[in-house]
Amino acid sequence: MSSRSVRYTSSPLLASKTPVWRSQFIVACIALGFMGLVGRAAYVQVIDNAFFKRQGVVRFARTLELPASRGRIVDRNGVVLAASIPVPSIWASRPEDMERDPVKLKELAKLLQMPQAELDKKLQDPDKSFVWLKRQVDESVDKQIKALGLKGVYSRKEYKRAYPEGEAVAHIVGFTNVENLGQEGVELTFDKDLGGRSGSRRVIKNRLGHVVEDIGEMVPPVDGRDIELSIDSKVQFFAYQKLREAVLDNRAAAGSVVVLDVQTGEVLALANYPSYVPDRRANLTGAQLRNRALTDTFEPGSTMKPLVVGLALEKGLIKPESMIQTAPGKLSLGGHTISDAHPHALLSVNEVIQKSSNVGTVKIAMQLPSQDMWEMFTQVGFGQKPQVPFPGAVAGRLRGHKTWRPIEQATMSYGYGLSVSLFQLAQAYSVFARDGHMVPMSLLKNHQPPPGVRVYSPQNAAAMRHMLHLVTIPGGTAQKAQTMGYSVGGKTGTAHKQEGRGYAGKKYRGFFVGLAPIEQPRIVVAVMIDEPTNGRYYGGDVAAPVFSQTVQQTLRMMGVQPDLSVKPQIVAKAEPESF
Repeated sequence: MSSRSVRYTSSPLLASKTPVWRSQFIVACIALGFMGLVGRAAYVQVIDNAFFKRQGVVRFARTLELPASRGRIVDRNGVVLAASIPVPSIWASRPEDMERDPVKLKELAKLLQMPQAELDKKLQDPDKSFVWLKRQVDESVDKQIKALGLKGVYSRKEYKRAYPEGEAVAHIVGFTNVENLGQEGVELTFDKDLGGRSGSRRVIKNRLGHVVEDIGEMVPPVDGRDIELSIDSKVQFFAYQKLREAVLDNRAAAGSVVVLDVQTGEVLALANYPSYVPDRRANLTGAQLRNRALTDTFEPGSTMKPLVVGLALEKGLIKPESMIQTAPGKLSLGGHTISDAHPHALLSVNEVIQKSSNVGTVKIAMQLPSQDMWEMFTQVGFGQKPQVPFPGAVAGRLRGHKTWRPIEQATMSYGYGLSVSLFQLAQAYSVFARDGHMVPMSLLKNHQPPPGVRVYSPQNAAAMRHMLHLVTIPGGTAQKAQTMGYSVGGKTGTAHKQEGRGYAGKKYRGFFVGLAPIEQPRIVVAVMIDEPTNGRYYGGDVAAPVFSQTVQQTLRMMGVQPDLSVKPQIVAKAEPESF
């Protein structure tokens, strides 16, 4: 039968009567459902919308940190030692937004210099909508990544520290981590001042990480303040270079040099070798990282003798021309024998220092009460942490005088039985340069030294400067310390290195500390060469030449007029100092 012959209007199904209640019931159900939706919408959006607002905020609202620019570190002349520069950092959004082109991902891993497996792991974390791929990359790398056009990978500007003066100032300046927080040196000590205060911005982001709306008020960042050091970068660089040469020439383990301006109480240079480049720290070792001039201590050897002799002058026990019998070059004390490296006979006090006689020094020291010696050591800074704002600076070791035995008082007079840092030793010698007046040294630039204490009278300080000058002329132990154009004075020291509970038989530290010009001192320079192994180990041989070169260059840079008109005649064979 053809479909055209069917008459739907006469269908029995359509002709049957439907109960009215059924249609009414259906309409009522639809109305109730609609009212329920309206009620639910009103409840969600008006009555109890806090939960859903929170969820919206969690998903799309973000607080963006507005980083403060870290302050600069500059030297006394404004030369930049550390500064922040903007650099790109690479990040990725949530995994579902990432483009999974294997060729592009392989190229991305290559540009980021990371294994493909490590990159895949970072990109596959479903719980993270933000992940750093690599912090602080080069601009060229950022441009190449952008050229890939990889969806879901972005870059953000951050600040990275740059250190233009490199390894020469590394131990002073220190460095920051990837979060721009100080980790060593001045960067750590003044981290709060340098770091400033970050700002914030509250925004709404879309699912692609783009900012679509600002919400709330923006808190602007407060940039960190600059730190002006007392360091002179030119003096620092020259001192570092000469120290490095000395360490390598003497095949030594390490070395340090300290340069102080005694007129202003400022540190002009503080260098160590081995060193490191602050912004390239791959494979960095502890030996490279230590600021040895402040953190390492040693027994100062013969450099203690002028301090003890100066105290005896101050107490009126001796005069520079007083004669001391040192023959036969040995002295027994409490069952122990004290010896000179080379025996002498009758020596004046001047010659005791010039020849570095242990026997002569001990005979002078044993006339002093132990309390007087201890108080003098304390006044010049031994046994207490230097007042410089630097992490890791040590106090050294100085026992209370009540526990000293006679032999211990004797050995302390020529530098055994106590320990100091090179910085402490340089600071102690400033007492001779400042006419007997002791002031703490500053690592920050200042124009007026702080008040200090008087240790020696000006007359006795001048007498000690004359003795120190004798050490550097023919007949003394440090003729290699002589400097062209400038008169100098100082004292050598050579000490066995401690090893376990005793001393190493063939391991030494050689050091020299002195001042210049001798009549009106402007600087104190201390040099230490640790464990030289090239046949020479006396301080007069390994440390005094660094002193000489550093003094000459520093005084010229400071504009100090030469006080010598002729080149000093350096005798090739200097008399070795006593230990």
